Amino acid sequence: MLPKYKRILLKLSGESLMGNRNFGLDAHMLEQYATEIKSITDLGVQVAIVIGGGNIYRGMNEAETGIERAQGDYMGMLATVINGMALQAALEKAGVNTRLQSAIKMEQIAEPYIRRKAIRHLEKGRVVIFGAGTGNPYFTTDTAGSLRAVEIDADVILKGTRVDGIYTADPEKDPTATRFDTLSFAQVISQNLKVMDMTAFTLCQENNLPIIVFDMNTTGNLLNVVSGKKVGTLVS
Repeated sequence: MLPKYKRILLKLSGESLMGNRNFGLDAHMLEQYATEIKSITDLGVQVAIVIGGGNIYRGMNEAETGIERAQGDYMGMLATVINGMALQAALEKAGVNTRLQSAIKMEQIAEPYIRRKAIRHLEKGRVVIFGAGTGNPYFTTDTAGSLRAVEIDADVILKGTRVDGIYTADPEKDPTATRFDTLSFAQVISQNLKVMDMTAFTLCQENNLPIIVFDMNTTGNLLNVVSGKKVGTLVS
């Protein structure tokens, strides 16, 4: 089977790694994600990953915590590195070669982010995990995902979530919400649909980078998306 996409950027939320827990990491989810990712690397797909940090630290309300926004954002970046290390360990255990690159220097545990080096790793069949967001406060990991995807010339961003696409409303709250199969960038903006934050979304739009929002927790979905089957919602 020939995959539809040669190089992808997979964007995962930190919360997705919690499984049924309220906080932290669930070993079963890590193992499941590693298996799913291995299924596409076995096809020769080049995989880069950006993962959030919400399961460890969410940018909390400054008024409540007394922690200023920039400081809180840096804390969040460190949380993404912890998640990146955990996913790296799970992937290596599954027999997938990986590299963890960090936008904030921490030589003992991750390579510094160097674009050319990241692309070289991908060409050699290694999964590259990008940690620490963009390295700047005031930017989300969605923006980091879009930025890295554009930098490495990915064919598509795959945004793995708990829901199977983009809906007219939140399907977890509104049972009448209906799912879109395809959307244009303009439709997403005009209908004010929450796909990513605007900075991340605009970056994709300006660079004609398609986004597929899909349910990462359904076994085989990642493989189906990469194979070109109709899964989730395509924004292009």
